[in-house]
Amino acid sequence: MPAVSTTFRALALSVIASLTVTGCQALDDAGRAIGRADLVNDLAARLDQALELTYSADYQLPAGRTASIVQAQGPARSAYTWPGGKLTVTVEATAQCETDRARAVCTLLAPPAPNAKPAVALFAEAKRRGLATPPVVVGLLTEAALDPQAVITQSDTTLAGHHATCVDVRRSAGDFSACVTNEGALGSFTGELDGSPVELALTRWSEQIDGASFELPPGAGVVDRRSANP
Repeated sequence: MPAVSTTFRALALSVIASLTVTGCQALDDAGRAIGRADLVNDLAARLDQALELTYSADYQLPAGRTASIVQAQGPARSAYTWPGGKLTVTVEATAQCETDRARAVCTLLAPPAPNAKPAVALFAEAKRRGLATPPVVVGLLTEAALDPQAVITQSDTTLAGHHATCVDVRRSAGDFSACVTNEGALGSFTGELDGSPVELALTRWSEQIDGASFELPPGAGVVDRRSANP
């Protein structure tokens, strides 16, 4: 597990309760029996359902870097921005942009099929640059729920003024911790993705968005490959 700096931890965690869940059952706040898989699946479902919301979220990354996620509906569209790159998904195109150069360059690919979600493979560069996106974390949570050897610790915290449920997952495939807010936004993540350490914490969440978030960077060069990527 990557080390978390004092400053970052102050942003991320103020734990008010904790519960260790293994293969046995535990009790939730209402005293009902919950299983290890139920706990993690609930967070995965919360994150997944949030893909249908309209919101904007800002994140703190290590070394003072930042990232953001913006979503809107009618039509569904999303934008993910991280140091050196941006990914936008709209009904017109999926745009992968490199912004860490004198002039940004964006490659346009075919948009997802109607009512389909973006493929996890699209977020490879975001993971490499330190942004753990909700679809990627949903996959990790689902894998943890299916791993009978995983040891999962639950806790609660407040991130950017929003209550969040957190899990710390210890497993042979790789440890990680993740928090999900009551609204379904990714609150924080610490772990390794494709061999690279990733660490982020929510600093702002709003139901208000800026429509310009889904536009390509100003002056970006465009490579249109939609016809070759049906």
